Amino acid sequence: MTDIDYKNLGFKVRDVNANYISYFKDGKWDDGVLQKEDTITISAYSTCLHYGQEAFEGLKAYRRKDGKIQIFRMDENAKRLETSCERILMPKVPTEKFIDAVKRVVEANKDLIPPYGYGASLYLRPYIIGVGRNLGVRPAPEYIFGVLASPVGSYFRSGLAPVNFIVTDKDRAAPNGTGRVKVGGNYAASLMSHEHAQELGYADCIYLDPLTHTKIDEVGAANFFGITKDNVFVTPNSTSILPSITKKSLLYIAEHYLGLKTEVRDVYIDNLDELKEAGACGTAAAITPIGRIDYNDSKHVFYSETEVGPITRKLYDTLLGIYFGDIEAPEGWITIIE
Repeated sequence: MTDIDYKNLGFKVRDVNANYISYFKDGKWDDGVLQKEDTITISAYSTCLHYGQEAFEGLKAYRRKDGKIQIFRMDENAKRLETSCERILMPKVPTEKFIDAVKRVVEANKDLIPPYGYGASLYLRPYIIGVGRNLGVRPAPEYIFGVLASPVGSYFRSGLAPVNFIVTDKDRAAPNGTGRVKVGGNYAASLMSHEHAQELGYADCIYLDPLTHTKIDEVGAANFFGITKDNVFVTPNSTSILPSITKKSLLYIAEHYLGLKTEVRDVYIDNLDELKEAGACGTAAAITPIGRIDYNDSKHVFYSETEVGPITRKLYDTLLGIYFGDIEAPEGWITIIE
């Protein structure tokens, strides 16, 4: 692992020192253990395989300039996983157990966390799946909770550079469905549109609200935000999109660090002219500027297809500064691992 090219990590799986795994049996979780393997053995009758009873999270650990390691808002990921578990009838992973598991994985892989200055990090993937021998459509008798890890770079190959998106006529979630929780079925539903968009030369696709197909919901696997011509940070209000922790953080940063007004409201696809900048945000991508959105026969360019807008750049620089410890974070956002 010492020969890693940290400048060209990409977003893919790499071997690590240890991952975490814990089992839920007879109504309780065990203490969990660290193991080298990223493989598990389960019954082929498991509900995660047949009925999609599984959920996951994504967060990152960063190396600071002083060499310390910090994790960004993992209590929010713990809360969101609890919400996902509740929605599809899985036992909740207690926040203290979630945090302990993440810390153990980070500490076990300290030497693999990319050095400060490369813009890279250690990606962490907590997950929970329903397992055991089960044939009917019902909750599983047993569960596995785990935390995987991998050093990663940028999610999009372009890094911080504008990319183009196309609006799809497919839906990734249903009204009042599971769009607001982080379950695998939402992502399976997005694969076709994602592949089609990339075949046409786009970074990914834009999903409209599944009820009326008039409002922006999500940008591929990320949340959408825009900057209006009068400098208001706006992001969609919807019951079918995942409540992004990155988006929640950007709403705070826009208001308290940049002094912008913020609004969570409908963003109509036919009213993109109100926005001078736009972007996608999420744990994997952080912030990805949107250069252009193509919809039917129209092509809407925001700030530029080649340059990052000034407010988007300020948001990115502030967020990354907090990630890597260069900018003081709001209270409770950061956990430091010595």
